[in-house]
Amino acid sequence: MRKGAITRDDVLKAIDEYDHLGRDRFLSKYGYKPATGYLLLHEDRTYDSKAIAGVAHKFRHGRALRPDELSGGRSHAARWLAKVGFLIRSSRSPDWTRDEIILACDLAMANGWKRLEFDDPRVVELSDLLQTMPIHPEEQRNELFRNPNGVARKTVDITCRHPDYPGKPTNGNALDVEVMNAFLSRPAEMAEVARQIRNGLTSGEFQALLPEAEEDDQDFSAPEGRLLIRRHRTRERDKGLRKRKIAAVLRQGRRLACEACGFDFETTYGPRGAGYIECHHVVPLHEAGEGRTKLSDLALICANCHRMIHRRAPWPTPAELRSLIQSTATQGAALIPPQSAAAPSRAGLGHY
Repeated sequence: MRKGAITRDDVLKAIDEYDHLGRDRFLSKYGYKPATGYLLLHEDRTYDSKAIAGVAHKFRHGRALRPDELSGGRSHAARWLAKVGFLIRSSRSPDWTRDEIILACDLAMANGWKRLEFDDPRVVELSDLLQTMPIHPEEQRNELFRNPNGVARKTVDITCRHPDYPGKPTNGNALDVEVMNAFLSRPAEMAEVARQIRNGLTSGEFQALLPEAEEDDQDFSAPEGRLLIRRHRTRERDKGLRKRKIAAVLRQGRRLACEACGFDFETTYGPRGAGYIECHHVVPLHEAGEGRTKLSDLALICANCHRMIHRRAPWPTPAELRSLIQSTATQGAALIPPQSAAAPSRAGLGHY
């Protein structure tokens, strides 16, 4: 008998039995406990995923799996059910992201860094807005996802970490404190960031942006949050805008060299590299706004320098990165022994 060889029809039979017996009797009959990780969603109802998968097994193999024969996590029961076409939803709300905390901090600041109650119209409005944010996939959202109670609770976690708060803080998390400190040190700038996130959500602009791969989101950091980074990178990838920027540089008689390190793709790769270079949007995220991107907002840089700019906030300008490259090269040259001074240059090899 091979565990996991269940079909969609087997699962539907287990769901029918669950509905007939009711949750408590179904779980008791087969010795399962309520799900604590993932739930199966079917026809607007939720079911304990591990129990359903275990019981579905009996319709294919003659006996239900015991609770100790499978786990309810993503790698086992939940994966089986998803494989045969069922939607699996987390039974816990996902952690708050920087974008969400920015909006919560903005609300807390507007309220004088005092907590808000769940029935405050501003809390209800923010709850509705957070539910439109295209960051958490549908399967991670449960029935309580970012409801007014959860939003109000987040304002408590934030405001009790304020320097002037007299009581004992809640557990909260480090990101709450990090974002709050950004608001305390740069209130006008962070309020503008929150305004841009709100506008992007209410207009539907952010929902239309393609989500980044998780590793890309992590590799491009900025205190303004993930959604403004996505808009920033979407503008950088605008092929028409990039072509116009390159054409403008060539009309001025300039070569297509990286504005930070001077790397020239055509010089290194010959005809294969002719006409190629990346564009970087140099306007800071909190200043970029919703307006059209101008050619003067763009800098031509190589892929390596582009990565280094985006790697860690605050992002350096191409000129600042050029100064860093020159400073590092000078320090490195000072460490080279005299007999090695005549060694061939390997400038540009870092781009291979």
